[in-house]
Amino acid sequence: IQKLCDRVASSTLLDDRRDAVRALKSLSKKYRLEVGIQAMEHLIHVLQTDRSDSEIIGYALDTLYNVISNDLEEEEQEENSAKQVDDLGSQFTEIFIKQQENVTLLLTLVEEFDFHVRWPGVKLLTSLLKQQGPQVQQIILVSPMGVSRLMDLLADSREVIRNDGVLLLQQLTKSNAAIQKIVAFENAFERLLDIITEEGNSDGGIVVEDCLLLLQNLLKNNNSNQNFFKEGSYIQRMKPWFEVGDDNCGWSAQKVTNLHLMLQLVRVLVSPTNPPGATSSCQKAMFHCGLLQQLCTILMATGVPADILTETINTVSEVIRGCQTNQDYFASVNAPSNPPRPAIVVLLMSMVNERQPFVLRCAVLYCFQCFLYKNQKGQGEIVSTLLPSTIDATGNSVSAGQLLCGGLFSTDSLSNWCAAVALAHALQENATLKEQLLRVQLATSIGNPPVSLLQQCTNILSQGSKVQTRVGLLMLLCTWLSNCSIAVTHFLHNPANVPFLTGQIAENLGEEEQLVQGLCALLLGISIYYNDNSLENYRKEKLKQLIEKRIGRENFIEKLGFISKHELYSRAAQKPQPSFSSPDHMMFDHEFTKLVKELEGVISKAIYKSSEEDKKEEEVKKTLEQHDNIVTHYKKVIREQDQELEELKQRVNTLTSQNEQLQATVTQQVSQIQQHKDQYNLLKVQLGKDTQHHNSHGDTFQMNGIQTEEVSKLKEELEEWKNKHELLQGQLKEKDSVIEKLNSSQLEMGSTEQSSQTSKFGGLEHNNELQKELEMLKSQIQLQSAEISKLQMENQNLQVMNTTADPKLGDSGATAATSSELEGRLEQEIKELKSQVKALSEEKESLKQHLDSSSSTVAILQDEKSKLQREVAESKKEQDDLLVLLADQDQKISALKIKLKDLGVPVEDEDDTESGDQGDEDEDGDEEEQD
Repeated sequence: IQKLCDRVASSTLLDDRRDAVRALKSLSKKYRLEVGIQAMEHLIHVLQTDRSDSEIIGYALDTLYNVISNDLEEEEQEENSAKQVDDLGSQFTEIFIKQQENVTLLLTLVEEFDFHVRWPGVKLLTSLLKQQGPQVQQIILVSPMGVSRLMDLLADSREVIRNDGVLLLQQLTKSNAAIQKIVAFENAFERLLDIITEEGNSDGGIVVEDCLLLLQNLLKNNNSNQNFFKEGSYIQRMKPWFEVGDDNCGWSAQKVTNLHLMLQLVRVLVSPTNPPGATSSCQKAMFHCGLLQQLCTILMATGVPADILTETINTVSEVIRGCQTNQDYFASVNAPSNPPRPAIVVLLMSMVNERQPFVLRCAVLYCFQCFLYKNQKGQGEIVSTLLPSTIDATGNSVSAGQLLCGGLFSTDSLSNWCAAVALAHALQENATLKEQLLRVQLATSIGNPPVSLLQQCTNILSQGSKVQTRVGLLMLLCTWLSNCSIAVTHFLHNPANVPFLTGQIAENLGEEEQLVQGLCALLLGISIYYNDNSLENYRKEKLKQLIEKRIGRENFIEKLGFISKHELYSRAAQKPQPSFSSPDHMMFDHEFTKLVKELEGVISKAIYKSSEEDKKEEEVKKTLEQHDNIVTHYKKVIREQDQELEELKQRVNTLTSQNEQLQATVTQQVSQIQQHKDQYNLLKVQLGKDTQHHNSHGDTFQMNGIQTEEVSKLKEELEEWKNKHELLQGQLKEKDSVIEKLNSSQLEMGSTEQSSQTSKFGGLEHNNELQKELEMLKSQIQLQSAEISKLQMENQNLQVMNTTADPKLGDSGATAATSSELEGRLEQEIKELKSQVKALSEEKESLKQHLDSSSSTVAILQDEKSKLQREVAESKKEQDDLLVLLADQDQKISALKIKLKDLGVPVEDEDDTESGDQGDEDEDGDEEEQD
């Protein structure tokens, strides 16, 4: 080994060094200590200097792995030397990680894609984490991108490296929340769930097991990762894990292990030790995605292995614990039997069956406790099955209550204990049900009268049954009587109960009986503390005197303290799930330990209190109750007032809106009334004139009354037509002025617009047509005005005829003839007037149309004018450009003339040249106009 180390250190040829390292690798398994002591430094140097050669790096990593790892040695060594082996691996690991650069170097090598470098690097790093986990974790955590580099191993296409990468991450994430968070946020959940799916879920191999263990590391006691797992919708991806077929025979050991870990993973997310909000959100997600339904299917399936069934019951328990929706669903689940039975009943049958495995019975009890936890509806349903009115008289179906009573009074002490605890959970924090349960009557034997459930429990206690049975019954009685004065009164009403309790407490018994003594002391203390003094013989003061005489206060308090000092009590207080190593250790329930903590101090104080203090306390209690009643009354009044205020506010809002609407309608009606008033005044004036006419003309007015009304209407219509005629004439004048302006603007454009006007000739023709139409309109209006004057003349004639009618004509026949003749003429003239009015209205419509068309024509002409103006501006711009060009040409020509003069060439005078140029320009202008 020494020679090989020298060759590694001194050889210049890479091949020599490689051979030496290969030889050290072969010796490292057998001579682990020697190689580790002598070669470690040289091997680390090789890793630093010979990075270019993957083969020598691979050999060096393998050698270091053999030296540091205990896996190979543990197989060969005996158990007595295992500790020494552990120490050796740990010592070498400590030497290696003393220089933090070595771990950083190893992380760099793990990044290499070469299989011969990456795989041994992963194995070596895993071994280092096994030996000195916290120290190596810390080094990786502080090294840049340390954890991220290792996460890339899960994406490696080579399964060996990927699987060993999972094992490496298992070691890396143990008990380190910071690394767990980094790994989770590096998309670990997605990758691991993909691997589990690829491997076949629960039917997969050991790779699935490793992935599940890693997921447990990431999620257990890590609220941040649990929340991330839920928010990422990964709970939904767990559902396919539990899709078990109908054929459940012949499960492989690996499948059982995988499914067991999968169930544990679900429990990690809904554990009672998690924050309540996080647990509740996970429970809801599991219900909505169908995971709870899938678990209930496994629960009711046949052929499922016992340990999987037990773990499934525990998992379902925690998924429904304290979640009303899930508890309601669980209550509705039926077993696939004939006839169908509720799942709760089927599970309780297993709990009270002594042939069932102990762990299964514990799991069923836990499930029942979780179903009733914070579930008053469920508690009521269970207690209702015990009440006389709801018991099934036919006896075809067994209820939950009947099973609990059967278990409570069976010969099996474990069934007694389980049934008592289950029934206590049905009463937990529910005073109403405690009172209702007092109504339950039991038929003990044929011919004897029925006995109350409370009386039967105390009877069994006094018979001296097994310790486990008595502990269970005492826990049930303590839960039942606590915070329920009526139940205390019922209990004390039996004269045998108090002497039995004092006798039990006063005796000096062995260690086993001490627990029963403590519970008897607690029950007697509850009977004092919650006593309402309704029974004269068992008032608080008398019971205290009895304790003082028979037991002694100090002795009573000492016996009461036996409960909390018991080892099994402290175990039960740790977590809600009943987990006992053997049936004999099944003594205390988790919820009952909470009750003991609550009551122990209170009862101790109550025992030492004097009667005066009790009276004062009662008075204080009464005043507090009164105060509470007053407060609740005022709260109720305030609530009602709030509701009334809300209603009144709504009413005010509706009334204001109605008021606004009504005001709007009122204003409208006021304006309408004003209009009607004006019309009424006009009519009144007209009626006044008509009455005068009636007085002067007598009977003739009666004949011609209708005609005068029509004449007045015709007058009004004529006035309207005059107004409209004036309006139309004004509009026509405006249009004429607009057209004249347009014409003048077109004339002002001058000769520069001649070329563009030729292209717009059609528009001017259109303008001429419009002028012709306007002339026609004027002539029509003149005709109409002539007709209107004619109508006015006829109207005046009619009025003259009406006024000149002689009222003093003696001959009635002549008068009648004249009136009939007048009437006929008037009717004819009215018809003519109506027809003329109709014709005028038609002409008015046609005039409107003509006006509209003329206005549109004006708009078109204005558009054309703006176009012409733009074209004029463009032509001006072009002329300016031409002038600039001409000026340039003039300059050039003058320069050329000067040169020609210098050369002696004869040149024409400037005036001639200019006249010539002017002629050319005129020709160019003519050509442009033609174009």
